[in-house]
Amino acid sequence: MNHKTKAMLSLFLTVLVTAALAFVSIAGIGPEKLFSAANIKRGLDLAGGLSITYQTVKENPSQEELSDTRYKLQLRVDNYSTEAAVYQEGTNRINVDIPGVSDAERILKELGQAGSIYFIHGEGNIVFDYVEEGYVLTKTMEKIEAAGDVVLTGADIFKAEAVMQKSQSGVGNEYVVALTLNDGGKVKFANATRISIGKQIAIVYDGKVISAPTVSAAITDGKAVISGMENFEKASQLASTIRIGALPLELTEIRSTVVGAQLGEDAINTSLFAAAVGFACVLLFMVVYYRIPGLAAGIALSIYVGLMVIVLNVFDVTLTLQGMAGIILSVGMAVDANVIIFQRIREELATGKTVRSSMKLGFGKALSAIVDGNVTTLIAAFVLYFLGSGGVKGFAITLAIGILLSMFTALTVTRFVLNALYGIGFEHEKFYGIQKERKTLPFTKNFGKFGAVSAVVILAGFIFMGVSVAKGDEALNYGLDFKGGTSLSVTFPEELTEKLNKRLEDTVSATLSMTSEIVKVTGENTYIIKTVELSQEQRAELIHVLAADYGVDTSLIQTENISGKVSGEMKSSAIQAVIIATICMLIYIWIRFKNFNFAASAVAALAHDVLIVLTVYAVGRIAVGNTFIACMLTIVGYSINATIVIFDRIRENLAQKAEEQSLAEIVDTSVTETLSRSINSSLTTFVMVVMLAVFGVDTIQEFAIPLMAGIIAGAWSSVCITGGLWYLLESKLKRQKQELPEE
Repeated sequence: MNHKTKAMLSLFLTVLVTAALAFVSIAGIGPEKLFSAANIKRGLDLAGGLSITYQTVKENPSQEELSDTRYKLQLRVDNYSTEAAVYQEGTNRINVDIPGVSDAERILKELGQAGSIYFIHGEGNIVFDYVEEGYVLTKTMEKIEAAGDVVLTGADIFKAEAVMQKSQSGVGNEYVVALTLNDGGKVKFANATRISIGKQIAIVYDGKVISAPTVSAAITDGKAVISGMENFEKASQLASTIRIGALPLELTEIRSTVVGAQLGEDAINTSLFAAAVGFACVLLFMVVYYRIPGLAAGIALSIYVGLMVIVLNVFDVTLTLQGMAGIILSVGMAVDANVIIFQRIREELATGKTVRSSMKLGFGKALSAIVDGNVTTLIAAFVLYFLGSGGVKGFAITLAIGILLSMFTALTVTRFVLNALYGIGFEHEKFYGIQKERKTLPFTKNFGKFGAVSAVVILAGFIFMGVSVAKGDEALNYGLDFKGGTSLSVTFPEELTEKLNKRLEDTVSATLSMTSEIVKVTGENTYIIKTVELSQEQRAELIHVLAADYGVDTSLIQTENISGKVSGEMKSSAIQAVIIATICMLIYIWIRFKNFNFAASAVAALAHDVLIVLTVYAVGRIAVGNTFIACMLTIVGYSINATIVIFDRIRENLAQKAEEQSLAEIVDTSVTETLSRSINSSLTTFVMVVMLAVFGVDTIQEFAIPLMAGIIAGAWSSVCITGGLWYLLESKLKRQKQELPEE
């Protein structure tokens, strides 16, 4: 087999693999559509449903109590969805996710009733009595407990379920609630029923008697039956109530989110469309600018997308809206490694080397910059994962997976395809392009001017913050995640007139007995109602009024409720995440470059980028919420990536320094040599984010717009700030050494 035939076979196999990955990603394998995009587990913001975070009333619960509570909550939510998940967070919190439910407010109300359940006995009017509405307590639970009339508590119940059995009369069937007690409850119930034969034992939940069955015989096997149910629905409802009441720990709601299924579907469609348009633009740019290497990159990027879909399936990653943003962003970042390689190939061709030799040297010389740049971005992703939660954690996972896959496809797949294309006849240098000789630009000389521009922009941000504070507002437009409260996104059947808009304000104020902020979403019939933290009853009442008075479809209402405690934690975790990520990056760069000035310059550039983005948040009054953390750490990781490419070139040129070259000349040369890479990488990532901003839903737009500013700021600081700053630090250190007296 000759070389050309082997190359053609390699290219054919690559195209075949690409087509197979595309088919599996779209259609999947078998009737269950294994490994397809449609088979990826969706988060609540994409599937719709309910997410709620509970905190235990008890400050320091034991792990056993938490485990029992989580298990019994899981039994409870299984009634609503087979895909519901209950998991522990930290040492005193439990999260409940129920995707795909249509009546989320009703479920939220039922789950929120996590009070205590008691079985009590008494003589007639002593502790409970029958009135027209049913059985009622005649004493408070405190007095009943003090008198020793409590037979069992919820902690004694292991399981409660609705079943059908033969009726006591022997004719037909009846629905009952079957109880299974734990070992302690079994002994207690046996003793109580022995002395209560012919008497009633009342079941009390949240201070109300929900049932009062008569004891017909001593029950010693730890199993009891509550009869007299009208139908299976009533029996199931009572069983569910007992299960939720049987939680070993009392819980309070500190955060909840309700997303309509239709809103989730819209988020998927718009995000996928943004991804498709952005991906097509990036591929077109790569082919037009880099020619044959760009085509190889396009094939590698297509394989990258297919592998991403499969990996998400294999590791059962739950994809959130922010996770989708992480994938779309990582596609833009995946181009970066290819750009570094292709620029290196062009530079080698410019020195007169052959195409084959230039390709080999290009991949070899680009390796250190690619590895160092991606490792620092991975550091940001890991910090985000360990300090974030929910959608932010999902963003970190997909970003980390994307970075690892992009390195693999760039260093192996792109090389394999490029060699195959070369082998089938694309051997002439015209197919690859030659780097034109560039005039070295005086970056170090103009460092002061560049710094002044940055200082003006950053100062403008602080001025806007000060103006906001002077007007009585907060320095930044903190969202619910950072200040707590309740938000409802309400879509009306038609656009409200000015009169109806005023009526809406009056309706909300009258219903809640408080003023609220109501903001219309531009271009839509959707209004955001923001207010202080509301109870579940207040939220349900407001939703009922909106549906009754305005014909609002409740399935399209998205609600979010966050306590002040959670918002305070969000602020501290955001600061911690940025600080920890920055310190870790500083240490890594210091070790890799063996020069503290490189690390100090890089960190200063990161601070510059963060402050620039803060300016955008301040001027645009963009909501500072959950996505703020993801945005900041993405900028930190992405900016350091561009900086490292420049520092890598400075390090390389220092090793090859000619005797007559000054330090400033080396810096200027290094920045100029990497300028095309800096512009092209930033441009391709910027295009992907622009698509998110243009086509994405509101939540994604709040993430994309400051991220666009961050990409621009990162490119500016990497090219115009970091090299000059390193030169100043290095020159100062050199002067200090020269001024030291000789011993």
